Amino acid sequence: MLSSAFLNLSGFGRYPRAQCKVFRPERMKEVVEGLSLADKVIPRGLGRAYGDAAINPHRFALLMERLDRMLAFDEQSRVLRCEGGVTLDDIIMTFLPRGYFLPVTPGTRYCTVGGCFSCDVHGKNHHKDGSFGNYIRSVRILLPNLDVVECSPTKNSELFYAALGGMGLLGVVLDVDIELMKVESSFMVVDFVRTKDLDDTLRTFHERDERYQYSVGWIDCVASGASFGRGVLMFGRHAGLQDLPAPLHENPFGAMPKGHITVPEGVPDFLLNPLTLRAFNALYYLIHPTKEGALVPLLKFFYPLDSVHEWNRFYGKQGFVQWQCVLPYEDGAKNIRFVLETLQRYRCFPYLSVLKRLGNPSGGLLSFPMPGYTLALDFPVREGLFPALDALDKMVVESGGRLYLAKDARMSKETFRATYPSWRRFAEIKRALDRTLKLESGLSRRLGLSEAQ
Repeated sequence: MLSSAFLNLSGFGRYPRAQCKVFRPERMKEVVEGLSLADKVIPRGLGRAYGDAAINPHRFALLMERLDRMLAFDEQSRVLRCEGGVTLDDIIMTFLPRGYFLPVTPGTRYCTVGGCFSCDVHGKNHHKDGSFGNYIRSVRILLPNLDVVECSPTKNSELFYAALGGMGLLGVVLDVDIELMKVESSFMVVDFVRTKDLDDTLRTFHERDERYQYSVGWIDCVASGASFGRGVLMFGRHAGLQDLPAPLHENPFGAMPKGHITVPEGVPDFLLNPLTLRAFNALYYLIHPTKEGALVPLLKFFYPLDSVHEWNRFYGKQGFVQWQCVLPYEDGAKNIRFVLETLQRYRCFPYLSVLKRLGNPSGGLLSFPMPGYTLALDFPVREGLFPALDALDKMVVESGGRLYLAKDARMSKETFRATYPSWRRFAEIKRALDRTLKLESGLSRRLGLSEAQ
């Protein structure tokens, strides 16, 4: 019989934490056994959702990371079939040397395919290429009644679009067919653009990112006065052989990781304060002048923080929360200005701030992306933070935007329902498929998705 144990779990933000009873299946029949034995359970991959999406306080979590086999690959269609516990790192290390890469990837490669589907993750190219779900050709899901259903955009499509971005609340992702893309090298051609203020930042985004497949920006949330909203923007495309110097032509996939550092436990909280943040931001801005056509290793461009393992420990023992919103383009500049001004007024400064542009939605009922600016901000959990974020939530509701469920740890049920108009249809489908509400998480209970409505 599948054995269980108690573990203290959190998301990547290390806030909140909770005791959970866990099963760790190693084969498909044990996944079925675990789902059958648990009264309340949530599937969990590598736990890279930031908040409480993959924890289930005082209840069960089904740890899926050992279901990690690659099952088949079709060279002609570029479709990979793999189990839900396969990581993006597994795929990249196997297929990048053969000339294939992921068509959409989040900012870490240490997450599972099942988790990426369940969160419908997006990347630096959403304004061009959409989200993860746009490249899923088929998925097999184990439902709470232990039926296995294959679904796709054309087969059992209602289940497909409910489970896409559905945070693991409809079933367990067993395996996935994902279409990869061809690349000619493991390098990117990147333009760095340093902007002087917020108007310059947003104007440069609009002028350049339609010409580039990938775009992302860092904003200095501490800068004020004439430098308010200044930043460093990156625009990139995959490097072809013609972009590489002659010595790399024989080995265009030679830029692979060379090791990493690990942040120890017990980083002192006092290292993160407004003075050190101001100094870091000034230095970062200074060392990133405008530069055109830089050749950057692909993994460094997409996953700059993956070379620092356990970097979330920098935020101290209380952990951190990420507040990620999407704001419609209409009034987007005004609302981003409101975010920065509010944070300065509350003196709640994010230690990481990322700006991207999003395009059309994927169709997932609870998927996050919609046309607009997305701003992701990391804050150490400290006194006074949540009132500031509550003020920002109110603006998001009024603007017609929303918050990202995969990053959220504290949004209210009212904010969720006001910003995800398809929540009611999702709840109806969940009740039809999961009558006893077996699949639940800290997030689903907090947002009212585990209620018998």
